[in-house]
Amino acid sequence: MPTALILGASRGIGHELALQYKAAGWRVIATARKAADLASLQALGCEALPLDVTNINDCGALGWRLDDEKIDVAILNAGVYGPRTTGLQTPHDSQFDEVMHTNVLAAMRILPMVLPLVENAGGRLAVISSVMGSIAERAGSHGWLYRASKAALNSVLKDVSLQTQQAICVALHPGWVKTEMGGVGAEISVEDSAQGIRKTLAALHAEDNGQFFNYNGASLSW
Repeated sequence: MPTALILGASRGIGHELALQYKAAGWRVIATARKAADLASLQALGCEALPLDVTNINDCGALGWRLDDEKIDVAILNAGVYGPRTTGLQTPHDSQFDEVMHTNVLAAMRILPMVLPLVENAGGRLAVISSVMGSIAERAGSHGWLYRASKAALNSVLKDVSLQTQQAICVALHPGWVKTEMGGVGAEISVEDSAQGIRKTLAALHAEDNGQFFNYNGASLSW
């Protein structure tokens, strides 16, 4: 039975990924911060682990709990948007710290621990990024703190990919999804996004290591 690790599965895309992998017959390890969300994941049949990605002790405990696992698919989904700016409004220190700690520092803590577990299975490791983090494809500056954090996350993912020949590591844009972050006016459902992510990950080849993809498998520019 293949194993999926979904980091940040309390709601939205992460929760739907856990649901879909479980329905497909996978063993699913999923993380969340709150007790109620952990109980919900357990009710789905997932192995639920507590994790606040901004808490260094939680990250260390996760590494201990997952020691020697073989992870076929690991997806780092946890993230926050931060201030919804439309121009070049400088973020407050607290806003900058929250977004960068959640979207970037967490990845730098967690991915080095998770990569060997994915290598154990010759699997796939993905971070949920955003096309908003692409510099080449950028056409606006709204949400510029979020954009900066996702550009930095892409950099982290690229560095991780250079450290392995046993795993395939990619950044994924989930689409503009009807979630709490994406809003009701978004283009696609969370079900379609998760289904596309799963299909894209399953179709990856060794030469895709270190690349950036849309949820539908289309290549994106950094």
